[in-house]
Amino acid sequence: MRDVLLILVPLVAAFALLPFVYSNHLLLFNFIIFIVLAQGVNVIYGFTGYLPFGYVGFFGAGAYGFSLMVLHLQAPPLLAIVVGAAAALALALVLTPLFRLSGAYFSIANLAASLAVLQVVANPNLENYTRGPYGISLSGIFNPPLAYATAVAILAMTLFAVIFLRNSKFGLALQAIREDAISASMAGINVVRERVIAWLLSALIAGLAGSVFAWYASVFYPETVFSGEFTIFAIVFALFGGTATLVGPILGVIILYGIYNAVGISTPQYFQLIYGALIIGLVLFLPNGLVSLLRRWGIDVP
Repeated sequence: MRDVLLILVPLVAAFALLPFVYSNHLLLFNFIIFIVLAQGVNVIYGFTGYLPFGYVGFFGAGAYGFSLMVLHLQAPPLLAIVVGAAAALALALVLTPLFRLSGAYFSIANLAASLAVLQVVANPNLENYTRGPYGISLSGIFNPPLAYATAVAILAMTLFAVIFLRNSKFGLALQAIREDAISASMAGINVVRERVIAWLLSALIAGLAGSVFAWYASVFYPETVFSGEFTIFAIVFALFGGTATLVGPILGVIILYGIYNAVGISTPQYFQLIYGALIIGLVLFLPNGLVSLLRRWGIDVP
């Protein structure tokens, strides 16, 4: 536990203090959001083996839950964040029947569900409620410094949740289910219940990220918060670093998103080449992510 805290505390402290010495606060905020989302994917995929192609649906539900509370009820931002997270949880509960599926069928059905939610919130007939395809404007609560500080707090809570999963009986039960659900069931583990709890926790993490994103951005369109890019990046970052670990998704975000910002924005053609080469190399030589390489070198990675 001590080794984990030696990683977690400096990381959170760094993101809390960097805005005072580094002017690009948006970049720092995006790093936080992707670390949170990658850890959310880590919870549902790394610990249960279910790959959520439509994970962005929970992110978008959080953003819209937050926004509608502010727009229609003039709720304070912190209360609206709680409601945004609750909206993501509600969506996850509605989608629990997807666990009757497995493998690619689950992933594709999850993707279809997120696209369906996008079509609902972007429906022009719901303009009076969701603003339809015309976007959300929350200029009245625009407060990037406070939203950023809240994002740092959400990052800390997310990392503590992953630490709990790694070190608790619940987390061990999830990993047993991932390896062999039938054997886990025979050992007395309630497979369905444990999977649903992990699913809800994963959705909660994405809902919190979506809520604080809506607060920080204050102006966005449905296609922004339901963009498949969020899901793709979160999954790739988690897999690149190594799932079922605390450090893996963090490494994935720092390396790949760092490369994206250093190369991808100015020279996208080179970024795609580098990005593709890294991913191919990972699949061929490090299927368990970068953490597996560190462990080969004798470094104990939590």
